[in-house]
Amino acid sequence: MTVGDVVFSLQKAKDAPSMMSFYSDIDKIEAIDDETVRITTKKPFGPLVNYLAHKGAGIMSEKAVKAAGDNYGQHPIGTGPFMFDSWVSADRIVLKANPDYYKGKPAIDTLVFRVIPEGVNRTIALETKEADIAYDIDPIDHDMVKHHSNLTLLQKSALTMNYLGFNTEKAPFNKKEVRQAIAYAIDMDSMIAAVYLGAASKANSPVSPEVFGYNKDTKGYDYNVAKAKELLAQAGYPNGFKAKIWTNDNGIRRDTAVILQDQLKQIGIDATIEILEWGSYLDRLIRKEHDMFLLGWTPSPDADSALYAVFHSKNHGSAGNRTYYTNARVDELLDKGRETTVEADRIESYKEAQDIIMDEVPLIPLVYPDNNVGMQKTIKGFELDPENQHNLYPVSK
Repeated sequence: MTVGDVVFSLQKAKDAPSMMSFYSDIDKIEAIDDETVRITTKKPFGPLVNYLAHKGAGIMSEKAVKAAGDNYGQHPIGTGPFMFDSWVSADRIVLKANPDYYKGKPAIDTLVFRVIPEGVNRTIALETKEADIAYDIDPIDHDMVKHHSNLTLLQKSALTMNYLGFNTEKAPFNKKEVRQAIAYAIDMDSMIAAVYLGAASKANSPVSPEVFGYNKDTKGYDYNVAKAKELLAQAGYPNGFKAKIWTNDNGIRRDTAVILQDQLKQIGIDATIEILEWGSYLDRLIRKEHDMFLLGWTPSPDADSALYAVFHSKNHGSAGNRTYYTNARVDELLDKGRETTVEADRIESYKEAQDIIMDEVPLIPLVYPDNNVGMQKTIKGFELDPENQHNLYPVSK
């Protein structure tokens, strides 16, 4: 790795539309000497150090990227403890230990990452010892894994916030009262019990408790059908309306959609569920074709990451603000929060922003799900990372 690779990689991240909210305030990235890179920001930028540790700022080989062109993703070169060996589309990626890694060769010679979309099949892979480690065990299998003589389940609060979003530029979801009514109509406790089997906590904010800037005093919405009906009537929809809930083919989201569909019937909203292929789902969100949609957001451990991309009006569409929410005061607060390095000032800005967002509810934070990993008891050295960026270098078996 050279300083040229660092400059190239950070510049590439800065120019990527999907990373705009993270790196757009960087002005210049310069190589000072063979071991030093200088980053100059346009103004004070509080979350910079956090964002430099984000996977979006991972360092790539400039030579390899330019040589491979659009096929670089199939021939990656890095500097970590494992080296790319082979890849079978939609099936597996194989890595080999890097004997020249600066901390020493890892204990594991070969890592095989298998793609197993169905949760039940991931659990079976653990039981049959086809897999040593399985990410995201379905809630229904938690107890079985916990009590299995050869397996163990690791659980930890995640940074993720799962939400129901609205197209705030489209009637009737352009009315705050309609969005609030839907928030009051959702029984989060029953959803957590039925969908997550208790492996989640009710969300009161778009910022999760594990993230810097979370405001525990921000008020969420308690289940109140009478209040929901009252708000719908105020908005001009006393008899409800028809709408669509979009989701992709994700088990948790599908189950959530079914529960939402049932609960919204209580206030006269006739919701149809549409399950979309992932690429089409994101593309149609950008084209603003949606009514309501289910997604999640996993930030870095900083409120700027949790809020700026999702709620700032600069980020409508693919950059993260898929509700097309616009609020000048929220924009101002989010700008203030990132344009100072004084933590107390940042916290105050994020507190007010969370309160405004939860009042206007362009999206409804539903739950903060737990992260989990099931693994063989013979595995040593694995630690569950709240961002799901698990370090496999110290792992042995």
